Amino acid sequence: MDFAKVNAEVRQETGKGFARRTRASGRVPAVLYGRREQPLSLSLDPLALVRSLDKERKRNTVFSLNVSNAGKASEITAMIRDVQIDPLSRRITHVDFLRVSLDDEVKVNVPLVLTGTPAGVIDGGNLHHNVHYLPIAAKPAAIPTKIELDVSKLKIGEALHVSDLKLAAGMRALLEAKIGLASVVAPRADKEAEAAAAAPAEGAAAAAPAAGEAAKGKEGAPAAGGDKKGAAPAAGKDEKKK
Repeated sequence: MDFAKVNAEVRQETGKGFARRTRASGRVPAVLYGRREQPLSLSLDPLALVRSLDKERKRNTVFSLNVSNAGKASEITAMIRDVQIDPLSRRITHVDFLRVSLDDEVKVNVPLVLTGTPAGVIDGGNLHHNVHYLPIAAKPAAIPTKIELDVSKLKIGEALHVSDLKLAAGMRALLEAKIGLASVVAPRADKEAEAAAAAPAEGAAAAAPAAGEAAKGKEGAPAAGGDKKGAAPAAGKDEKKK
């Protein structure tokens, strides 16, 4: 496997001031970590870094860093761990590299691409793509650009899980086998949706007459009270007659 080649120089100075001067000169500061070695401060050409990136692997590109230190050069295999980008200019402002060994696994996220048209979709179902990037462990030379999953046999109500993946030799998924990757679900039935929407309307309509009757009762209440008030004087006249 051919690795992307990038030239880098060891920075003899560190600090924000030196980092600003490095950027002003057209280069960017970087740090190389990993493999139980002391972090190494570097500077490199950001345009050369972008040009060397594998267009398909992108962040999973494996680099062969040609590191120059006081006239001496050494080749270091590394991958990008983090990149800082200016939000306005969109220029790279800092890069973190991680040393890797061709004999050891690294953990990366690889695009999971669904292929084929599910049988359930042809029957009217909806395809759900649950996992778009699959975390895997693989040796640097075995990292794929993508992982494809054929969903053409999926019927309505069926799903494909991590256990259904057929990974190439040297790769292993870092998700539990039972986790669903893609599924086909039935669309909501129109009649059920209409019934659910009509139920509150019918309940409101049934409540309306009852509310009207209650209102009439309230309107009649003063009249009843009037009768009671009118009865009091009549009782008073009967007492005088006595």
